[in-house]
Amino acid sequence: MDANQVEQFINELLIVTQVNHRNVVKLLRCCFESKVPELVYEYIPNGTLFKHIHKTLSRLTLEHRLRIAAEAAGALSYLHSAASIPIIHRDVKSTNILLDANYVAKMADFGASRLVPLDQTQVTTFVQGTLDYLDPEYFQTGQLNEKSDVYSFGVVLAEFLTGKRPIGLERSQEERNLENMLYQILEPRVVKEGTLEQLQAIAELVKRCLYVKSEDRPTMKEVAMDLESLRKYRKHPWVNQQSHEESESLLLSDEAPTDLYALSIGPSIGDVFGQYSFSSSTTFPFRKSFY
Repeated sequence: MDANQVEQFINELLIVTQVNHRNVVKLLRCCFESKVPELVYEYIPNGTLFKHIHKTLSRLTLEHRLRIAAEAAGALSYLHSAASIPIIHRDVKSTNILLDANYVAKMADFGASRLVPLDQTQVTTFVQGTLDYLDPEYFQTGQLNEKSDVYSFGVVLAEFLTGKRPIGLERSQEERNLENMLYQILEPRVVKEGTLEQLQAIAELVKRCLYVKSEDRPTMKEVAMDLESLRKYRKHPWVNQQSHEESESLLLSDEAPTDLYALSIGPSIGDVFGQYSFSSSTTFPFRKSFY
């Protein structure tokens, strides 16, 4: 291992030993006996959220999706504000959210994460992460703060609800910028199971997460609270539930009242992001095992 690899290994080890949260994957042990050190994590049998979005016939209802999203948001909120030292994950994406036997979300892969000193709100770093999920402000400035995770989570949330990969070369420029109307990009099952009011609220939350200026985005605590409220919204019997047919009809009309999110990214950022496929990501040289 070279010096960078050793630094990444130590960084992840330092971070995960400070974390204790039901929605963060647990470290079981470290192995230094092999040539390449290993971090051994708990076994998470249902794999990545990415797999359930893109590679299998998803059985996840809208209620399941909102619960999983709320759990992942709660884990990030914990990292930002409840850990002994604030932690920015820096590589939030659907392949780093795992699902256990009960489909409970587990945040994973802290190789790119950064500890933030208590007297600071941001740190300057070399830009690192997965390009399709990367905060454009962080990409431009190298200034990393907790709102960078919020942006990345917004991309994951949109991906989860639309079933589409973010910013793919195979789609048109309009689709890559995700400027379609709500009815054009939500998964049919999501449209069928949600009410119009609920889907508009979800769309507004995603839109807020994806504001280009980090100061305009909500905190992860606010995102988690909003998602929990959306879950409760479905359960309250006094909520005026429109029929699936009526909601779908309204969403499919030409007068659908809201975009999911329109990214006001300038040409310099938009051009750069449009050049990368979903597979562009940071890789980590040491081995990680899940048992």
